[in-house]
Amino acid sequence: MSSPPQQENTSPDSKDEESRHLLTAPLPQSTSPLINGDADDGEEEFAYGSGEKIHVVEFDSVPIDGVDYSTVPPFSWKKLWQFTGPGFLMSIAFLDPGNLEGDLQAGAIAGYSLLWLLLWATVMGLMIQLLSARIGVATGRHLAELCREEYPRWAGLLLWFMAEVALIGADIQEVIGSAIAIKILSRGVLPLWAGVLITASDCFLLLVLENYGIRKLEAVFAVLISTMALSFAWMFGDAKPNGKELLAGLLIPKLSSRTVRQAVGVVGCVIMPHNVFLHSALVQSREIDLKKKGHVQEALNYYSIESSFALLISFMINLFVTTVFAKGFYGSEQAGSLGLVNAGQFLQDKYGGGLFPILYIWGIGLLAAGQSSTITGTYAGQFIMGGFLDLRLKKWLRALITRSCAIVPTIIVALIFNRSESSLDVLNEWLNVLQSIQIPFALIPLLTLVSKEDIMGTFKIGPTLERVAWTIAVLVMVINGYLLLDFFVSEVNGLLFAFLVCAGTAGYIAFILYLISHGGGNVANWFNLLRTKGYSYAGQ
Repeated sequence: MSSPPQQENTSPDSKDEESRHLLTAPLPQSTSPLINGDADDGEEEFAYGSGEKIHVVEFDSVPIDGVDYSTVPPFSWKKLWQFTGPGFLMSIAFLDPGNLEGDLQAGAIAGYSLLWLLLWATVMGLMIQLLSARIGVATGRHLAELCREEYPRWAGLLLWFMAEVALIGADIQEVIGSAIAIKILSRGVLPLWAGVLITASDCFLLLVLENYGIRKLEAVFAVLISTMALSFAWMFGDAKPNGKELLAGLLIPKLSSRTVRQAVGVVGCVIMPHNVFLHSALVQSREIDLKKKGHVQEALNYYSIESSFALLISFMINLFVTTVFAKGFYGSEQAGSLGLVNAGQFLQDKYGGGLFPILYIWGIGLLAAGQSSTITGTYAGQFIMGGFLDLRLKKWLRALITRSCAIVPTIIVALIFNRSESSLDVLNEWLNVLQSIQIPFALIPLLTLVSKEDIMGTFKIGPTLERVAWTIAVLVMVINGYLLLDFFVSEVNGLLFAFLVCAGTAGYIAFILYLISHGGGNVANWFNLLRTKGYSYAGQ
């Protein structure tokens, strides 16, 4: 997905000018107190300290005479392996319990008919994540930091608040998903609230893993993803779905009025606001000299390959879950009542025990999904809070604050909604709405900043890619807008509540329009031109 470097002007003046704006934020050259977790107001915070980054082989730390660093070196499998990791951490957001619930409901209600949409939704998600990686690699800064620098303070704080709300909403789903898995695997001995408390300890696991280096952390996530893949592949083998119907569902687009809600859910789960911020920080874990354009482009190429492979695996896992429930429950009486809470028992009743009860296979896969996604949520929370607020806190304290912001409301929610399955379904609907509202506040800053030459230099996206990216963003936002409209039409009752929703919607749209007009690029110019023409017509 990464485009090759643009043709350079050979004049010395143009090269000097390009070097000044290509990389506006050089990497730190010396170790900082932040590397060891100490705070210092005189130092600027980076996603990773120089001592934490992974050194990539054949990346020369000292320039060598006669070497052209503006060209991309030949492909190397060894380098690809060293760049492999961030994409798999990013892919966890495509496999969280909320996505798995969307998969099982799509399979049970729509059968195999939405598999094509799952495929193309994953492709759209890949493109957005590659743009997130691009901005992180080319600038040496992650999206939250850039938002703090590029927007006025009030707008930056509002964006931070929106990102935190989205993260808390996602975390509640992930933690409750883990708690449900723990309840299944403990045969009901541990209630939901106890599972929530157990899952909350993941922030301390994250701190322990970080002390052993980023590669150890990535290895743990590889194990968790492998656990999910094996669990759901086992279920896929037990279910024996129809191969012809599966292939037709992948290749033939089909959508009926009865499955619109599930289709919206499939696409709506693709873009997780906190994941857009996270990926732009994760890619900075590799040591890259930003002054060498060839090395930057090479890093973008390797990240594109590993991210594509990671999302291919996540797509296969989502495919397994969807087809298992399509085979077992499509057209059945239980199809409309399936959710994370009762899915395991329905699977057990449908497919029986076998060599290893499918209920526990489902529980193991769900636990791996929940634990991995809550750990990445903690990780994302550190970057979001540190980037937007420029905090000077020790890592353990920042992780504790980030985890507390999510775990306290999650425990309250678990206690309140633990009364019935239907109440958890209502909670899940509200959380999906909460995250859908936040999507523009991650996508719009990303697309505006990655299009600005003063930030990206020669690595800014071209007009064609910009149009494609905005088309995807608008499509995702419109689909989520439909979900919001459908939800509020059915849920909003009473004049006062309706007035508050309308007032909130007006402010919401106004802030979105401000973000679009404030950013650079062709879309902002086109929007400002329309606004100017509107003013001129109004004045006539």
